[in-house]
Amino acid sequence: MTDVLGWRKVFAVIAPSTNTVVQPEMDAMRPAGVTHQFRDMYVENPSALSDSDFVAGTDKIAASLTDALRTAMTCAPDYLVMGVSAISFMGGRAGGDNFLRQVEEFTGLRASIGSRSLVAAMEAYGSIKRVAFVSPYYPSANAQVRRYLEDSGFEVKRDVPLRCTSWRDIAQQTESRLVQVLRELDGDDVDAIVQVGTNLSMARLAVSAETWLGKPVIAINTATYWHALRANGIHDPVDGLGRLLSHL
Repeated sequence: MTDVLGWRKVFAVIAPSTNTVVQPEMDAMRPAGVTHQFRDMYVENPSALSDSDFVAGTDKIAASLTDALRTAMTCAPDYLVMGVSAISFMGGRAGGDNFLRQVEEFTGLRASIGSRSLVAAMEAYGSIKRVAFVSPYYPSANAQVRRYLEDSGFEVKRDVPLRCTSWRDIAQQTESRLVQVLRELDGDDVDAIVQVGTNLSMARLAVSAETWLGKPVIAINTATYWHALRANGIHDPVDGLGRLLSHL
């Protein structure tokens, strides 16, 4: 029997319980016949974060993954979409590959993760070699993102860690602040700007930023959902959310 609403695919989307951005951004990307069932990874919202606290916090998020995956499997999804990015970059490309392998072996399903999806998106654009990136993280976590991208063959020119003070603070970063950061990251030595951190709302801003920067600006939620659709043979153009979803 076929799911009445998800007659093409049923996705299970996994994200931290403090995340308020993944679900609405991915809702806007969903084509007809695809549903995504949001399942959260329980995590408490800290009152303050430091560099070391941030890394410890990502460890706690990772520890809650198994329970979230077990819950998600009860709706019999066809595919997994990981709406959590920091843990997918840890340990560079090898660490990210191991993370993906653990998810897929535990569930028996294929999955899209932020790190690999971001690389696939840059490859789909073509001619991207030199990048800059923004994150809500702290320097130690940014170092892991840089390592992953460099392991994947990209030259990272610069990065900005926003040093958000809590998981919820990530979703409270204003568009004007992000515009300022994008301009700081831009330069003639950069082919593209990317954003990581799934609770940082960038899907729509990235679209307009491509116009005034004149180069690809790739938001991680867009890249991850795009990767999930393409991995399942779904190529419906989704307008208003950039070239990835409309043309690539």
